[in-house]
Amino acid sequence: MTEAILLVGGKGTRLRPLTVHTPKPMVRAAGVPFLTHQLARARAAGVDHIVLATSYLAEVFEPYFGDGSALGLHIEYVTEDEPLGTGGAIRNVASRLTSAPDDPVLVFNGDILTGLDIGRLVATHETTGADVSLHLTQVTDPRAYGLVPTDGTGRVLAFLEKPQTPEEIVTDQINAGAYVFRRSVIDTIPPGRPVSVERETFPGLLSAGAHLQGMVDSTYWLDLGTPAAFVRGSADLVLGRAPSPAVPGRCGDRLILPTARVAPDAKLTGGTVVGEGAFVAEGARVFGSTILPGAVIEPGAVITDSLIGARARVGERSVLTGTVIGDGAVVGPDNELREGARVWCDARIPAGAVRFSSDQ
Repeated sequence: MTEAILLVGGKGTRLRPLTVHTPKPMVRAAGVPFLTHQLARARAAGVDHIVLATSYLAEVFEPYFGDGSALGLHIEYVTEDEPLGTGGAIRNVASRLTSAPDDPVLVFNGDILTGLDIGRLVATHETTGADVSLHLTQVTDPRAYGLVPTDGTGRVLAFLEKPQTPEEIVTDQINAGAYVFRRSVIDTIPPGRPVSVERETFPGLLSAGAHLQGMVDSTYWLDLGTPAAFVRGSADLVLGRAPSPAVPGRCGDRLILPTARVAPDAKLTGGTVVGEGAFVAEGARVFGSTILPGAVIEPGAVITDSLIGARARVGERSVLTGTVIGDGAVVGPDNELREGARVWCDARIPAGAVRFSSDQ
């Protein structure tokens, strides 16, 4: 069956403090490391051999996933000594591939949550005879992305980096971070140095006359690069809006993992996840949020669209909205934290120390 490369080497700097102790693909979404959802979807599409291209905190992956047999996969690990970029990472694992020169090899970015029809992307690649096929999605505001215009047959015409003016926005199609490479094309990427597929490999192939095919699939797609996006992605997995065979339970308003404890009158809605060993006390209200293993939510706390790190604690009556609390941090009682606040790992906020309103 089709082989795949998963690019999981990024530092996840935009997600800190979530990624201080944990590589981005291993941060839990809907109760399991996010990478689990990608692996399970690849397996469901017929992939049986996956090479993980690791770098940052590389030692975390193999102890968790092993050889992949628990997921019905054969997983191998290749670690970069120095970051090589997307193209360099692909080239760096090429020796582990077993495909013939004309066979398709799937490549996924490790921070995209998507409902992509993987089988359709592979079929498009094979029927069009492309050298590389790209998953494209349509977005309302493409300014933060690389644009990929195509002709009437889906053939890629250009790669346009983040547009700055209205005149530069010639399409709403963007590179969605999943590709199918003809195996032999991977060997043309220069080895041993940083290479960006987006800025070097793809434009170079295009200028050399290679056939790059785009397939627009505008099902669910979310870049999990920011804390707000990560929290939303986890909630969407729990709610069933984002498809994954790896969600450890039935889809619904909440997901409570084994050994978690939730007081009978606590209210959990909006795709909230409560991890193993966590505790949500009486009168607490949690909406669309992720409570990681071992965290404690004290009585009367109100948490919305936030992520509470492993072993962290949120004090009584504290109100958190759009906030990330790092592993082991403590937010004392009667605090208010609003959108964008990040509390670092093991930090301590005293009772009533941060507020956006009167304490009366």
